[in-house]
Amino acid sequence: MNIYITGYGLISSIGKNIDESLSSLKNYSSGIEESNLKTTKGFKVGAIKATNDELKKEFNIKTDCSRTALLGIIASKQAFYGHNISKNIRTGLISGTSVGGMDTSEFEYKKYLESEKHDINIYQQHSSGISSEQIAFELGISDFINTISTACSSAANAIIMGARMIENGFLDRVIVGGTDSLTKFTTSGFKSLMIFDEEFCKPFDKSRKGLNLGEGAGYIVLESEQSISSTKKEPLALLSGWSNASDSFHQTASSPEGFGAQLSMLEALNKAKLKPENIDYINAHGTATPNNDLSESYAIKKIFKSTPPFSSTKSYTGHTLAASGGIEAVLSTLSIQHGYIYPNLNFKNPIEETELTPNLKFIKKNKINHVLSNSFGFGGNNSTLIISSI
Repeated sequence: MNIYITGYGLISSIGKNIDESLSSLKNYSSGIEESNLKTTKGFKVGAIKATNDELKKEFNIKTDCSRTALLGIIASKQAFYGHNISKNIRTGLISGTSVGGMDTSEFEYKKYLESEKHDINIYQQHSSGISSEQIAFELGISDFINTISTACSSAANAIIMGARMIENGFLDRVIVGGTDSLTKFTTSGFKSLMIFDEEFCKPFDKSRKGLNLGEGAGYIVLESEQSISSTKKEPLALLSGWSNASDSFHQTASSPEGFGAQLSMLEALNKAKLKPENIDYINAHGTATPNNDLSESYAIKKIFKSTPPFSSTKSYTGHTLAASGGIEAVLSTLSIQHGYIYPNLNFKNPIEETELTPNLKFIKKNKINHVLSNSFGFGGNNSTLIISSI
């Protein structure tokens, strides 16, 4: 069965929509910079340069919600634009998040410590599931709503679950992806793990020290062939392959040899009925942490005898955690549509153990047939998507 992509939307530090994001990518313009926000001051982060109130006004959103839910609403509405809710088309929403409404909780907790009057019911927004419910409400979706929280692979796993729901006849159409906002909780947490780079992150570089956090949301719309015949939506690409695999190595680190990543990529290729040499571009997980980039490099080198162009767009957006797989699925779909291969910023010298050099230029090719996108989460949760031309 073919799983079609019929819509996409994103918001991140490099743009509030598709056009702004592509402009940043083409012009090598990263969204990462020194933060002056109270929650992330002193860190280099990929923050969206607008307050919640400014975003609500710009996108005409009335819902009282956390920033995580707000970003998800903005991106999912872009993706679902032009689609209509119908009783004859079973439509679902599967959204990934790691922090949920933590930004709201932090704000209310501060008020509590200062003994200010506050509404205890606001803490309901802390739940990860509430953000999915609010996104679904804005889209008018009620057939199926689910939330995935598997750290940095959350959005990719939401996409995989959506594809399986269609494949097994439970849904006809599903909006899938993820959303996460910057919070003091995440910035402090990653700093305590000592994988936070105080300078600009350098994916796949010998001197990489760690990641820069970001915020954002990215969603795609998946549809069955039967749904497309009813909605008359023109498909943009195919979700041809997917896989999730665990390397069971460490709570917060990938196996040094990338065994889980290897398995995830191989199984996705098998699902898509493709060989490694069929892949034209790899949108790598590429967090710029010493562990991830070495592990992923080993996995890529093991599977691909001739390494295709690869890069990490996290050098533009920062690591948007649960949203990253959704944002990168959108960018991979755009790569298929327009023949784009994105640059890897801040790279100087390859990792000695693998000697792999990522793509450093924005490239426009006549045709790209297959893009592989990796998303790896804590606990050895490895997910791979393959997006293909029709």
